[in-house]
Amino acid sequence: MPPSARHPSLFQSYYERSEQPNLTPLATYLLRLIQLKRTNLCVSADVSTTAELLQLAEDVGDQICVLKTHADIIGDFTDRTARGLMEVARRKKFIIFEDRKFGDIGNTVQLQYTSGPLSIVRWAQIVNAHLFPGPDIITALSEAARKAIAAHNTSVSTEISASPGAATGGDNESLEEGDEESDDDDDLADEAARTADDERKGRKQSVVSVSTTISTKTETISPQPSLRPTISREPTEEDDGDDEDDDAEAALEELGPAPFYRSLLLLAQMSSRDNMLTPQYTEACIKHARSNKDFVMGFIAQRSLNSEKDDNFITMTPGVQLSAGGDAHGQQYNTPRKVIGDAGCDIIIVGRGILQASDRKRAATEYRKQGWQAYEERLRSGRKRR
Repeated sequence: MPPSARHPSLFQSYYERSEQPNLTPLATYLLRLIQLKRTNLCVSADVSTTAELLQLAEDVGDQICVLKTHADIIGDFTDRTARGLMEVARRKKFIIFEDRKFGDIGNTVQLQYTSGPLSIVRWAQIVNAHLFPGPDIITALSEAARKAIAAHNTSVSTEISASPGAATGGDNESLEEGDEESDDDDDLADEAARTADDERKGRKQSVVSVSTTISTKTETISPQPSLRPTISREPTEEDDGDDEDDDAEAALEELGPAPFYRSLLLLAQMSSRDNMLTPQYTEACIKHARSNKDFVMGFIAQRSLNSEKDDNFITMTPGVQLSAGGDAHGQQYNTPRKVIGDAGCDIIIVGRGILQASDRKRAATEYRKQGWQAYEERLRSGRKRR
């Protein structure tokens, strides 16, 4: 594709793109997070234990915008794993992307997304899917995500009160708990037992009342973030590096946590040799992404797939290393400069280049640096053409 025909989004900053319409709230947030944190790096957490996963998140969290997980290879994955990962993500400020690659009929993918030991919808902001089952896979996942948001925004609290005269001492007592940690059944059983014991001993019966309140809220879904990043331009020689870092940190704090929203990436292209995702298949992915912009935020692909005027999809690209090449299993590697600069992609996904490094923090810092330099060079080249 000649440079003159390249899409305008390639020469817009992440922040400029975040101001465009037709983005999901999560896409808006992610673009601004990338701009403020100055990183377009995603690390692929191909590890097999909870301890390894959480340690990797700690090691690279400051350098990344997204952590890509494979929960089904974590041998001891539990709610504790998910809670621990979400806590690190909140503290280190990155998005969690579960690389589940859904590819089945609608009912099945909904169950895979929301149920079982993984319960992916509860902790992963982004998932991906193949389109080969048909476009209804998008609808099915979107429906499941909407239900999860509705459930998140509905709380149930139960208050149990006992009148004076209870065996526990005579004063009113109450218990109010959320639905996730409710022990109401046990409490009621204990109260009934105490009442029966009181009757046998001739004491005055307690009067137990139970009231349940169902409340709904919408603020936790979060509207599209409206904060303008403090750092929305390239630094100049006159800038004070310490001041810039302080401004960015303050803006990150103001940006806050990611909205409780879920988004989908369509797997439109792959980095493995002789894969069967044909150009026609890729075009079908683009077509159906455009029809589902309220849920589809972008693609897993080897180049930017934005081509029409209103396209503003985020492209994440796996198979990135500091040197081009391949492995014995057909994986093809490209450099950050080629992926971000030449192919116009938005986020580089790095696995073994960091995981197998003797110093993961240092390796992540180098990939972050090279990915960001490629992005800035792309912006500069675009400005020269304007």
